[in-house]
Amino acid sequence: MASPDHLFGLRNSFYIGAYHAAITSSQSVPAHALISPDDLLDRDAILYRSYIAIGSHQLVIGEIGPSAATPLQAIKLLALYLSGDAGNRESAVSRLRELLSDAATGSNPILRLMAGTIFMHERDYAEALKHTHSGGNMELLALNVQIYLQMHRADHAEKQLRVMQQLDEDHTLTQLANAWVDLVMGGSKIQEAYLIFQDLSEKYPTTCTILNGKALCSMHMGNFEDAEGLLLESLNKDAKDAETLANLTVCSLNLGKPATRYLNQLKLACPEHTLVKRMSSADDSFDRACQAMA
Repeated sequence: MASPDHLFGLRNSFYIGAYHAAITSSQSVPAHALISPDDLLDRDAILYRSYIAIGSHQLVIGEIGPSAATPLQAIKLLALYLSGDAGNRESAVSRLRELLSDAATGSNPILRLMAGTIFMHERDYAEALKHTHSGGNMELLALNVQIYLQMHRADHAEKQLRVMQQLDEDHTLTQLANAWVDLVMGGSKIQEAYLIFQDLSEKYPTTCTILNGKALCSMHMGNFEDAEGLLLESLNKDAKDAETLANLTVCSLNLGKPATRYLNQLKLACPEHTLVKRMSSADDSFDRACQAMA
């Protein structure tokens, strides 16, 4: 008989973006319920990753000491990388490569997951896949789906999704990955993606992740007013959520409404966001064109 997974609810909270709930749950898991040191490590890993997700990078950097286990060191490197300083990013990538090259630690699943995440942020997709492509757990497979979608290789993303479905079709990450792929495929798949997010919103507490998923589907279907309502609900939950601000910017532009405030908030909350960089690049191109015509 398989032993119960005492961290199931904790993991699920993290997957759907209920980060504050994950933090609270991780601190309420009784010590006697943790049947192995691996459970304790997994609990701490989800706790610190949740803090990173809500922007508490310095807390993670400060609490994970030099003697912590390799998975926690890897999570600390993600916090360092995302803390906003270019020097920290270079330092994090350098240290990450050291850990990956160590035969004793390089195959650790959490280290590989953090490596894939960091190199995806670097847009070094080949390096990211070097560490994630072999899978090993549902999170690594889901990350593969995200990487392939960013590479505009929906065909490879679908293959990874099929592997996830064969392992556990009802797993929350499988459902999310299915919705991500459907959104990219477009057409009738958009409605299927919406139904997945709707189902998740009925099963679990509504989060920014779920609301943004439903809003993206609504925008793809041309229902921008519905999308705006969902995004404003998301903004009410977290006024600094980058994806909410980015999607509100796009949604507002499509509705013919002012979007400057949302874009400015996004620049403050996440200056490295793809939309910020694209808008900045477009502004620069426009300025150069104006100068050329002057």
